[in-house]
Amino acid sequence: MFTRREFLKRSSLIAATPLVPGFVERTAFAAEPGKDPILVIIEMTGGNDGLNTVIPHRDDAYNRARPTLKFQANQLVKVNDELGLHPALQQMGQLLQQSKLAIIQGVGYPNPDRSHFESMDRWQCGEVTAKVSGSGWLAKSVPDLAKGKGGGVPVMHVGSEKLPMACRGTSQGVFTINQDQPFELKLGMSGSVEEAARKKLLADVAAVGPDEKGDDLLPFVQRRHLQTYTSVEKLKAILKDQGKQAAQFGFGPGSLYSKLDLVGRLIEQGFGTRVFYVAIDGFDTHSGQAQSHQTLLQQIDQAVGALFQRLQRTGDDQRTLLMTFSEFGRRVAENGSKGTDHGSASNMFIVGPGVKSGPHGRHPSLTDLDDGDLKHHTDFRRVYATLLEDWMKVDSKMVLGEKFEKMSFLKKA
Repeated sequence: MFTRREFLKRSSLIAATPLVPGFVERTAFAAEPGKDPILVIIEMTGGNDGLNTVIPHRDDAYNRARPTLKFQANQLVKVNDELGLHPALQQMGQLLQQSKLAIIQGVGYPNPDRSHFESMDRWQCGEVTAKVSGSGWLAKSVPDLAKGKGGGVPVMHVGSEKLPMACRGTSQGVFTINQDQPFELKLGMSGSVEEAARKKLLADVAAVGPDEKGDDLLPFVQRRHLQTYTSVEKLKAILKDQGKQAAQFGFGPGSLYSKLDLVGRLIEQGFGTRVFYVAIDGFDTHSGQAQSHQTLLQQIDQAVGALFQRLQRTGDDQRTLLMTFSEFGRRVAENGSKGTDHGSASNMFIVGPGVKSGPHGRHPSLTDLDDGDLKHHTDFRRVYATLLEDWMKVDSKMVLGEKFEKMSFLKKA
């Protein structure tokens, strides 16, 4: 048996090498994993057609504006007498019946921009100025998120695309998992003397007794290198098992189903991350929208439904919310190519047992338009402020630069 000082001396083999990822080492500090609230974010890249996602089927103006893309009431997943969800959103309908789906209507921002890049930057930074700062709203949340009982990865992006701007602007606390390039901790070249020595060191550390008087060696070790190794091995096992499971259902590593399946496994394992960010592309539906939009919404429906079914088994659904957003909606009238062009106001979904289920805010008028676009009545930063303050316990003014009136789509704690 050896002391903490001896351990520190001997562990220089590990501590001095860049092969031990700092994010996993910090994650090992998790004192009470599985307690903090979690937010999962789905970016619907390209500008989702909110009007054919949450559909005002009784409005004659809708039927006139969408001669080929319209839906009839009997085709839809019923929300109420006025609204229905796209037919592809069957599991979202079940979540609504279970009082786990809030629909935020008429969401946008002042002086909207129809450029994908400009509008997405504003959503990602939580700013609506012509030129944004470049610091993401989630990155600005990291200092408060890191105060929780979770680990050292407050924000995790899952996907092969570049890190979204929402997560940029901080030097710590954000990590990307690319499922196409499995993560691995290397203790040295396979079969080498160094690898064997480091494995032996970890085994020796694991064997240290808890009753060494006058020294907190075991807790120290558990928080540091031993848990670093086991956390990485856990992550590797999750990634490997997750890939097999997703493949059984015909989903590749880059699919939304696969991404959210991994997120669910990490939440179950108490990995300590507070915010998970994933994206699904393809919503720029200028032509032939009917089939592509259905396919995309069906992917979201299956992935979100499976995530909450998984989390419900362990009770982790109670501490998880999921938010969907897109950079803008589409124009009210369909175009000549059986598609829709860039618009402005749209809707958002907030999913989880912690929501007040049903529509929030009125559906925007389809006749009182802004140059053919729906007028927003809810600034998206109000949604952010509500989630930051009431769910994540983060100072929203620090993140958004000013205080915004919160909304009432969350149940009281």
